[in-house]
Amino acid sequence: MSYRLKLLGFFVGAVGVLFVLNVAFSALNTLTRLTVVEAERDRWQRPSDVIQVLNLKPGDVVADVGCGSGYFTLKLSGQVGTSGRVVAEDIRWLPLAFLWLRMVSRRDGNVSVVLGGITDPHLPARVDAVLIANAYHEMTGSRLILAKVYESLVQGGRLVVVDREPDAASDAIAAPGAHEISAERVESEIRQAKLAIVSRNDHFISSDPARHSWWLIVARKP
Repeated sequence: MSYRLKLLGFFVGAVGVLFVLNVAFSALNTLTRLTVVEAERDRWQRPSDVIQVLNLKPGDVVADVGCGSGYFTLKLSGQVGTSGRVVAEDIRWLPLAFLWLRMVSRRDGNVSVVLGGITDPHLPARVDAVLIANAYHEMTGSRLILAKVYESLVQGGRLVVVDREPDAASDAIAAPGAHEISAERVESEIRQAKLAIVSRNDHFISSDPARHSWWLIVARKP
């Protein structure tokens, strides 16, 4: 009986070790693929230009709403410096888990990971700038999100939204589940949130690898 228990314990332990190794290998593989994908994205996304219009300076607090695995978050970290703070928010825990692993490997101590809600990104009370990149089209509660953004932004604080334009421009999302949204609709919702439009570039990116056009809107809290 004792031998069988030891054998069972060994088997369970071996399975546990294999599971942990498999998870670790999958995570490492995903992190490697993220690096490759983001290097390719750097070629067309114009990240430096997106960050520039946020008007950040060392010590600022900036929120990356809908941050995913941290493409922009990790770039913003260097912009605000050690005295600043990046709030990385998403409603999905898995991308945030990968972002956390990337932060640990890079030792980015000025990034706070936040699991937000569909209608509330749980931003801190005072934020100098908010970025919503390639995420607005996913927001089913976008008007409520903008209301929270308005509450959190300091006076003069900026909101920058960049997303893909539908193939046929419209006032709504092109189709259920589509990964694009019109600049007209987003600008209208931003104005309804009492934010002032600073600029709008309908051809910020003329063509991405999938031949989609991207727009960029800059707004500020009066």
